[in-house]
Amino acid sequence: MDWLTIAVFVFVYAGMVLGGAPGLALDRTGVALTGAIALLAAGRLGPHEAWAAVDVSTIALLFALMIVSAQLRLGGFYTAVTRRLAAARVGPVALLGLVVAVAGGLSAVLANDIVCLAMAPILAQGGIRRGLNPVPLLLGLACAANVGSAATLIGNPQNMLIGQVMGLDFGAYLLAAGLPALLGLGATWGIVALLYRGRWATALPEPEVDAPDFGVWQSAKGLAVLAALVGVFLWGGLGREVAALLAAGVLLLSRRMASRSTLALVDWQLLVLFIGLFVVNHAVAASGLMDTALAALRALGLDPAVPARLFAATALLSNLVSNVPAVMLLLPLAQALPDPAQAGTLLALSSTLAGNLIVVGSIANIIVIDQAARLGIRISWTEHARTGLPVTLTTLAIAWALAG
Repeated sequence: MDWLTIAVFVFVYAGMVLGGAPGLALDRTGVALTGAIALLAAGRLGPHEAWAAVDVSTIALLFALMIVSAQLRLGGFYTAVTRRLAAARVGPVALLGLVVAVAGGLSAVLANDIVCLAMAPILAQGGIRRGLNPVPLLLGLACAANVGSAATLIGNPQNMLIGQVMGLDFGAYLLAAGLPALLGLGATWGIVALLYRGRWATALPEPEVDAPDFGVWQSAKGLAVLAALVGVFLWGGLGREVAALLAAGVLLLSRRMASRSTLALVDWQLLVLFIGLFVVNHAVAASGLMDTALAALRALGLDPAVPARLFAATALLSNLVSNVPAVMLLLPLAQALPDPAQAGTLLALSSTLAGNLIVVGSIANIIVIDQAARLGIRISWTEHARTGLPVTLTTLAIAWALAG
């Protein structure tokens, strides 16, 4: 029994649960990185083996799509869309529907975390300007960003990972996950509207928000490149990571927008988290610990490599350790199922939709609540859960009924 590898694994995944290492200034990324370093220092794997453990295609795809989304953010695209949305001459329930539809649609083709980061403060400001309670709008934004991102293999980091590792076809996945995501957005709108019926008025002071000005050329450039990229994903011709890197390179070739500004919006923390977890999980797999654990579960009649159990385990684990670490742990089980397309779809849908349950289930939730707090708008864990619980259970039920 390799007790050191077990200890590092427990340390890393306990850090995923707790959000960091108690008593130390280490967040989830720091915990994953120090765990990988400890395994290297202890000789459990060498530098070349550690690098080989990293799925470079996933890292490249994630990095490149962050560049695309950063282009649209700096070009003021999100600013313009959200301001127009908030000013729409409709009632609060219809406005909520527009927020859910736009946030879900954008999150399907852009990183949902960046959509929330860019839209949340402007949406809150616009709602308060109209005398509307910003909380249901912000909760609708967070839930819709998660649900909408489940529709494609580029909507969020865990879907990118699943698509790359399992070699899923972009169009086939969209056909399988698109309808559950679309119906899930409708359910999200209905649930939030029902929960906040009669609670739309507010007397909060309008906050000041600093956002990039809308630039027609920069936004049009970003949207054109994104449309071409999605076309390549659908009809092929290049690997997804190569096509995305090519798109990022085109966007970085600018006379006005400094590459330093674009690269500053890349979530380097998330990339390092991926790298650290790739290394730790590889060391655990190589030690035989995962095989031993799976054999013990099967002996108890609890084989998780069954679609229904995989779906349920993914939803549970995603709320314990967050969805990216959960997916990394469960990918080998999904790959062992006889139908990899169905397994990948279930893993992606469950890990993403489960993210709405509690605040820490998804980075999108944390971003929205943090952005709200900076504007003096408090959204407690319990208030989020009152919305997140029914949204999660309903959307998971829809996904299982259609894709299970």
